[in-house]
Amino acid sequence: MPKVALIETKPSRTDFVSEFDNQFEFDRYQLCSDPSIKKVLKRDCDIDINTDNYDWVVLVGSDALKYFTKINSVTEYTGKKVDGKFLPVINPSMLKFKPEARKSWESSKESIIKYIKGEIEDVIIDETIARGIQDTAEAKAWILNALADEGEYIALDSETTGLYPRNGYMLGLSMSYNGQHGVYIDTECFDDEIESLLRKLFLQKKVIFHNAKFDIAFFQYHFNFEFPDFEDTMLLHYLIDENPGGHGLKQLAIKFTPYGDYEKPMYDWIDQHKRANGLNAENFSWDMIPFDTMKTYAAMDAVCTYVLYEKFVKIKQNPKLKWVYDNILIPGCRFLMDTQDNGVPFDRQRLLISQSLMQDNIDDAINELYTFDAVKKFEVAQGKDFNPNSTVQLRALLFDYIGLAPTGKKTGTGANSTDAEVLQELGEKHEVPKHILEIRQKSKIKNTYLDKIIPQLDRDARLRTNFNLHGTTSGRLSSSGKLNMQQLPRDNPIVKGCIKAKEGNKIVAMDLTTAEVYVAAKLAEDKALMDVFRSGGNFHSTIAKTVFKLPCEVGDVAEHYSTERQAAKAVTFGIMYGAGPQKISQQVTKDSGSYFSVQEAKAVIDDYFKSFNRLKAWIEKNQEFIAQNKFVYSFFGRKRRLPNVASEDPGIRSHAIRSGLNFLVQSAASDVNLLGAIDMGEYIKTQKMKARIFALVHDSILAEVPEEEVEHYSEKLQHFVQLDRGISIPGAPVGCDFEIGEDYSMGKFEKMYGSYLQND
Repeated sequence: MPKVALIETKPSRTDFVSEFDNQFEFDRYQLCSDPSIKKVLKRDCDIDINTDNYDWVVLVGSDALKYFTKINSVTEYTGKKVDGKFLPVINPSMLKFKPEARKSWESSKESIIKYIKGEIEDVIIDETIARGIQDTAEAKAWILNALADEGEYIALDSETTGLYPRNGYMLGLSMSYNGQHGVYIDTECFDDEIESLLRKLFLQKKVIFHNAKFDIAFFQYHFNFEFPDFEDTMLLHYLIDENPGGHGLKQLAIKFTPYGDYEKPMYDWIDQHKRANGLNAENFSWDMIPFDTMKTYAAMDAVCTYVLYEKFVKIKQNPKLKWVYDNILIPGCRFLMDTQDNGVPFDRQRLLISQSLMQDNIDDAINELYTFDAVKKFEVAQGKDFNPNSTVQLRALLFDYIGLAPTGKKTGTGANSTDAEVLQELGEKHEVPKHILEIRQKSKIKNTYLDKIIPQLDRDARLRTNFNLHGTTSGRLSSSGKLNMQQLPRDNPIVKGCIKAKEGNKIVAMDLTTAEVYVAAKLAEDKALMDVFRSGGNFHSTIAKTVFKLPCEVGDVAEHYSTERQAAKAVTFGIMYGAGPQKISQQVTKDSGSYFSVQEAKAVIDDYFKSFNRLKAWIEKNQEFIAQNKFVYSFFGRKRRLPNVASEDPGIRSHAIRSGLNFLVQSAASDVNLLGAIDMGEYIKTQKMKARIFALVHDSILAEVPEEEVEHYSEKLQHFVQLDRGISIPGAPVGCDFEIGEDYSMGKFEKMYGSYLQND
């Protein structure tokens, strides 16, 4: 029997003998022998072990894994062998509170037992599995063999020098047509015949990508290749596991293929090369990697993509998920390729002026900060200048020198918080927190947005960033890369104001109005709530009049019954998130500016559900379904898995149920918007319009549209968004609110900063 060590972070009561079904014996160790230490740091580690004395070492949790292997993510490597003898695994003690990890634990345990018993053999990756080609004749021969193969599919991947087609070029491409071996072909050996053969190959076979949106963009931009029929293993896995963050090829290859961490040798070379040459991430590029180092990793990308497809394609046997894949994800992928390539239109000169303006504002605010007596006293006492970016100094200034009472909000370490919410609250009592908040907000605008946008603009002054179909559990798009379009500053219009249409064009922003409530009304078939939409008046005022039976016209509610309107609004949105009386009380108090008690909130909720009793019944029905089944399907067929419904922690359990309910309305509403955008994008192409959709932000669709197309574009977009896809209220299509302006701020930028622009 092999000799095994098991290492955990610190002493625990976990019975690992039972957890591993008494399948092997082991010596048990801890990184830290002191159980009282909450967060074990490297300095706390007192483990005494020579791992050379053991055949296998089981590493429980991320701390042990990082200590021995320098790998941070235990969830990524759980159940897999790393560095010859180490077997990482998630901590089974977490299953009590996180039942969603049960499947991962069981499969990892099975794998570890097999490794220790010698039932898993290492796969040796050599030239028979992964081959590099730099010779033109050899490349032609391989492509001809692929064309002659009777298989329907071919996996395809690219290695590039950059993340965007305009900012880099393709070093080589990887292919596999059977999942048993693959090749990496250097683009330096391409000639016209090879490009012609590749074009033929990609038209003849269905091409499998992992993250098709990335690869197709490079192939189209640099080689003008077309892919009329393709699959995407990343999107297929998103149907299997909708949680964000776990869809990378590397993670999935480790988890689902026998090839393990096949790319580690190449990344070891990269780390060594960076150290030897004093390079950081910014000045390292992939064209520095020798072909012989790159070829194995690159070819295996295609092999693993093929293997993953064979495993993941089975999810299409579920007709609901197949519909989502065929009608939302794949068309959405094509649509977002165009959206990203269109780019966000910026005004370069306005960006430069805004950058300077923000710096002036920051400097003025900092200079004024140093005039406060409290700051002067702090500097004298401390013997150094006050640093507004130091949370330690700020904490001392606010609570020790000024004497403000902490709000009660704590950081992760237990210290008094000084975040934006806290500063806003303290700002009602003293001017210094206001100034700190202003400095922070404007510094963030400058540092996070203006400073980073300017150098990343393409020559046409457009910024090309990413929009992702797989970044949220609900199906809402996320944004990443050069600019996160979902997180532009709301309180200050300066960044939005720099998103400006070119001369002769307008920015057209279409926003769905109360879409989630609309969806809930239809799903619940609540006639009273649907009648509110059919009335066509002010939605929240109508709700307030209905719930509170107000003795006035709908148009007068906002003026005479503002608190009741805020209460109705808070309940309307709150029930979609499972908000109770406490939360409603806080929200109405905040929005209305006058205290709204918990008792009042409870009464409002009761009155609300009396008015919309079918909605209440629908909520209760779905809560019960989620609790019993641990999953739920959206109207369009997306699946939300909710294993935490089985948690022993009531807070975690109730949060899972609320998440499921929220998913039902948020997912359907976002899909209505996305499907409308997809149809509009196709219409633009077929009609050869010059309008360019450049972003989807929350429930908005943003486009730069020639002035002569604005009316036609707006009419058609509204048509596509309001198409009856089975979730429309008869006589009341979902609301579309259009704003048209020179820039994305819709005049707010000019109003706030216009005089500065004129004077500059």
